[in-house]
Amino acid sequence: MPSFWENLRFGGDRGFDDMHGYQGLDMVAYVSHPAPSEGVSWPAVIVIQEIFGVNEHIQKVCDRFAANGYVAVAPALFHREHPNPKLGYSPEDMQAGINYMSVMNDEEIVTDINETVNYILGGDNRTPYNRTAGQKVGIVGYCVGGRITYLAATSCPRLDAAVAYYPGRVLVPFGDDNPAPIDLTGNIKIPLMGQFGDQDGNPSPADVETIEARLDAAGVSYDFKMYAGAGHGFNCDERDSYHAEAAEDAWARTLGFFNQHLKG
Repeated sequence: MPSFWENLRFGGDRGFDDMHGYQGLDMVAYVSHPAPSEGVSWPAVIVIQEIFGVNEHIQKVCDRFAANGYVAVAPALFHREHPNPKLGYSPEDMQAGINYMSVMNDEEIVTDINETVNYILGGDNRTPYNRTAGQKVGIVGYCVGGRITYLAATSCPRLDAAVAYYPGRVLVPFGDDNPAPIDLTGNIKIPLMGQFGDQDGNPSPADVETIEARLDAAGVSYDFKMYAGAGHGFNCDERDSYHAEAAEDAWARTLGFFNQHLKG
């Protein structure tokens, strides 16, 4: 699939950080899209990273969506600490990702997702080859990206559907004085899908029950599935926790869900 890296430049004053070479609030994003011969207008899916950044695995996820008729955009959400880290799965890289995640702030995350949607829908006149202007936009995320997806469903009004894979830490806020995403559940107005493993500790099956109770109380349309024998990170075929059967079924569910809500 054709792909490229785009630099999303936020409005406001420009600043410089000599350590990272990052300007103001620039945020790089990986963009993958169907071949030009396949059409001129496509719905979009925002793909939200794990703690390992927009690495090769996340790029492959984007390419897979592009092969199925979507423009996929993966913003590098650690950009306030590092312009675009692409981590592996060693203990050292795991710790680096945890360090980046530990300083994230929910208010800033919402800003970043809204800026990504603005880019997709043409608010800055730089949509991917103008193929997504006026189309619907979904969001999917993995691990911390699943949590961010849940948060975005509560707080980013121009999204049309959301799929959260094993979204840990939905019950806790990122940043002082911010509510936890679960406390914003009543704001969700879009359909939500969730993919979980019964061997996961974050979120645990008990956490999932808590989330479901809040969604039920708020009258949110959702579709959750718990996979027997699957643990955290079961979708990533580069991790020891990969569970092929769960990953392929979750992919089929995710694609069908987006086809219904973004292409219908």
